[in-house]
Amino acid sequence: MDLDTIRGLAYVFFTILFTLFLYAYIVSMYVKDKKGITDYERYSQLALQDELHDAPIEPRPSLNPHKRG
Repeated sequence: MDLDTIRGLAYVFFTILFTLFLYAYIVSMYVKDKKGITDYERYSQLALQDELHDAPIEPRPSLNPHKRG
């Protein structure tokens, strides 16, 4: 096997692999949306509500519960 054949096989392998990853991600997003785990419609509002004074889409817990100061 020469180098061009190996490159071609690697290209086909990784193309199929990444396509499978993409479809698995799309299916997982669809399942999470249908089960009500994540509401992706809320995130679509980011395009319209992106000012600094707009309300956050979801509340974030404090990263540091014990403030040092």
